[in-house]
Amino acid sequence: MRGIKITVLVVVFVVLSFTPVLARMVSIKGHKVNLRSGPGKNYEVLWELGRGFPLKVIKSRKGWIKVSDFENDHGWLAANLVNRKPHLVVKKKRVNLRSGPGKKYRLVGRANYGVVFRTLKKRGRWVKVRHENGTVGWVLRKLLWGW
Repeated sequence: MRGIKITVLVVVFVVLSFTPVLARMVSIKGHKVNLRSGPGKNYEVLWELGRGFPLKVIKSRKGWIKVSDFENDHGWLAANLVNRKPHLVVKKKRVNLRSGPGKKYRLVGRANYGVVFRTLKKRGRWVKVRHENGTVGWVLRKLLWGW
């Protein structure tokens, strides 16, 4: 009976140890980073990702992480090429950027599908973002993916 308890405790510990890794979000910290088909430099390059592109970590292996993006595509990249700075990507065809958190605020810009923003602040259903060109505005959160 004691052996079963110890086994159960070990299994629970292992599961809880890996849960935060599987749920975390990261973003690309370099200008151009290769997303690969496997965990190593010898694997095929699937895509090139730019600074800030948000990704969800699925698993890690010896300094490499397997990630998924907002289109649920998967690949591997070196863990040292990402950071925890929150970014969002536009998941709709086109979104409006507004001067405040609501539809009544004036339009300050628009962004198309796949555009990446740095997350600045959240207020209710809205998020304040900044594009790399310096444009700052508020977007309805449900139109974006990331954190």
